[in-house]
Amino acid sequence: MVMAAMPTAFVTGGGSGIGRALAKALAARGTTVCIADLNVAAAEAVARECGGSASSLALDVRDADAVKTGIEAFVAENGRLDYMFNNAGIGIAGEVDDIALPGWQRIVDVNLYGVLHGVLAAYPIMLKQGFGHIVNTASLAGLGPAPLFTPYALTKHAVVGLSTSLRIEAASRGVRVSVVCPAAVETPLLDSGNPGDLGIGWAPDARRFLTALAGPPYPVETCADDILAALSRNTSVIVLPGRARLAWRLGRLFPALVEKIGLSAVAKERSTRV
Repeated sequence: MVMAAMPTAFVTGGGSGIGRALAKALAARGTTVCIADLNVAAAEAVARECGGSASSLALDVRDADAVKTGIEAFVAENGRLDYMFNNAGIGIAGEVDDIALPGWQRIVDVNLYGVLHGVLAAYPIMLKQGFGHIVNTASLAGLGPAPLFTPYALTKHAVVGLSTSLRIEAASRGVRVSVVCPAAVETPLLDSGNPGDLGIGWAPDARRFLTALAGPPYPVETCADDILAALSRNTSVIVLPGRARLAWRLGRLFPALVEKIGLSAVAKERSTRV
């Protein structure tokens, strides 16, 4: 097969939020993009926005076989895989004692195993071709405590560990690995609430609470542009925006200060509970 001249990217969770913004930014730079999402109508809409050779795919990242089949089909059609963006994710929030085991299982299946399935499908392809960049979406909540978002923090810490460890293994074999750790970003996830079938009950207002902890949400288009700029520099841990990098560094130096700020924010958010 003749290798495609254009770079290629496979984006999970590409139907909205960061995934959509990344897909559009990549397409604008001449990349052939596959937008994969559980919501196929949303994926199709983003593919139309991207234009050109963009394609869409209905994909549940919890299904390892489906992820592998989808990525391999994309590579068979285009001849290469330059970028694998493991971006699909959900949020679950609330008090730990209010969240039953199915809630923890749901978020681990999507946010952790969904990323792992993408890595295990894309990494062998990139090793064989001798190049490629795996990009896993975590969160600032993967670099420090995120009270009232403990299930989310659990998965994002795991994604950071997976990414930074694999990066070292993969470097001498021609494959790059980066992990994206943004503070709150202006996406539908901020206002989506918990999945209704889990019966969790009270949860913090994500927009209000995260703004109190880390400042106002970051514009998603700017986020995507900054991510791609960081990837061009092969940045390992991409913390966005600048104020989030400052908060991360201060937190490493003064963990007691982070805990004090968290205690105050949690107390204030709990005061709104009816």
